[in-house]
Amino acid sequence: MQKVVIWGAASGLGAAMVEHFVALGYDVTGVARNPSKNPFLAQVATLVCDATDPQQVASTVEQIPSDAWVISSMGSFQAQVAVDYIGHRHLIDALQAKQVKRFLMVTSLGCGDTWPFLSDKAKAVFGGAVREKSLAESWLQSSALDYTILRPGGLKDGASNGLGVLSQSGEVHGSIARGEVAALVAQLLESEDSINQIYQCVE
Repeated sequence: MQKVVIWGAASGLGAAMVEHFVALGYDVTGVARNPSKNPFLAQVATLVCDATDPQQVASTVEQIPSDAWVISSMGSFQAQVAVDYIGHRHLIDALQAKQVKRFLMVTSLGCGDTWPFLSDKAKAVFGGAVREKSLAESWLQSSALDYTILRPGGLKDGASNGLGVLSQSGEVHGSIARGEVAALVAQLLESEDSINQIYQCVE
């Protein structure tokens, strides 16, 4: 059974992905700074980690098998210490050291070459977090990992609904249910064609 390790599992998209991958029958481990925020994590293996601490990240990665699929949706909008870049940098470095190869990182529309398409209002509200995530993308792209980057539009509550559309170029705007993002993540990980590729998704 394929092992899937999900960082940021206590809330939001990470929590939705835990539930989705469990439903698909994968062997899921959730990683979170505060797992108690997500009661569903009591049903799966759980690791506690503050991703802003490189020693904690290295220790946590040492506990996962090298053939695991690793997923991260870590984010810290308006948090005192942002995890978006530094947490992912620590994680990417630790995965390389452990020789864990397969990693999918969820960022957001507006990152990288989609920055010009972000509205002025969105840049004012989310610009700092988007720039942090863009730095994380760059760190990942220059790593030795078999990576996939997924940039969803605005996230909303909801289960997978089959309405999500993946694309790799052009201007895209819109929202998407967290459950549908989880379904697209599974789809991408199951395809070797997604390795070293960047996608965006909206409904």
